[in-house]
Amino acid sequence: MHLTAPAARRTGFRDADGMAVASFVLGLLGLLVLNVVLGPTAVVLAAVALWRGTARRGRAFLGLGLGVADLLVLAVFVQADHTISWSF
Repeated sequence: MHLTAPAARRTGFRDADGMAVASFVLGLLGLLVLNVVLGPTAVVLAAVALWRGTARRGRAFLGLGLGVADLLVLAVFVQADHTISWSF
């Protein structure tokens, strides 16, 4: 008696595709809010998705680029304000 069904295919590719899409979305959101957290997360997810061989390579590269852009925006804000926090 088997309690679980046998795996029809490997889920690693699907996971990598999801990571590529998540890196793109987080990188895009990071340009608007929380770039100190979302930028590095987007970079890591894109790198892992590319390392696992995602079929959505373009989306992973966009996520990587947006994550780096998030960190650059953070660096510009820190240089302009000379602090790591923003005051209104």
